[in-house]
Amino acid sequence: MKYLIYTCLLVGFLFTGCRPSNEVTRMNPGETTDLSGRWNDTDARLVSEEMISDALTNPWLNRFSRDHGQPPVVIVGNVHNESMEHIDTEVITKEMERAFVNSGSVNLVASSDERRQIREERSDQQQFASVETMKEMAKELGADFMLIGNINSIVDETVDRRTLAVFYTVNMELINVETNQKVWIGNKKIKKLIERKNYRG
Repeated sequence: MKYLIYTCLLVGFLFTGCRPSNEVTRMNPGETTDLSGRWNDTDARLVSEEMISDALTNPWLNRFSRDHGQPPVVIVGNVHNESMEHIDTEVITKEMERAFVNSGSVNLVASSDERRQIREERSDQQQFASVETMKEMAKELGADFMLIGNINSIVDETVDRRTLAVFYTVNMELINVETNQKVWIGNKKIKKLIERKNYRG
C-alpha cells in the first residue's frame, strides 16, 4: 500500500513539475513590441515599408520603363550587417522582393545562391527529362540592376550603462549592372532610447 502511495505521489509530482510554465499570447504581426531594445521585427517591418515605398515611387522606375518599353529586371545582391547586433537582413530583402514582384512594375531574377540550384536542375534535365519538357540552357534573363545595401549602428551610453541610445541607419542602393550607375538610394534611420531599470552593471 505504501508503495502505491509513493508511486501516485511521484507520478503527480512529475505531471505538475513538467507542466509548461510559459504563457504564450498570439499577437498581430503588425503590432509593435520592444522587449530588449535590440533590433526586432518592428524595425525590420518599418525599414521594409519605407524602402519599398521609396523604390517603387522613385523616378528611376518610370524612366527605365519609358526608355525601354518594359519593366526593369532586378537581382538582389548582398545587404551587409555592419552593426554590433545579429540582424537577419534577408527579412528585409525578401519583403522587397515580394513587393517588386507583386507590383508588376519590376521583374525579379533569382539570386546567385538560388541560380546555382536552378542551374543544377536545368543541367539534370538535359540528361534525364524528356525532350518535350526539358528546359533550354542559356535562356536566363539578365538583370538590369542589382540591389545592395548595409546596416550600421551607433551606441551611446551613460557611464553607469543604465541608459543607452542606439542609432541604426539602413542604406539600400540600386546599381545599373552595365554602367555601375546608382539610380536609387534609399535610407531609413531608427533611434531608440533604452533605460535599464534593474541593471546592476
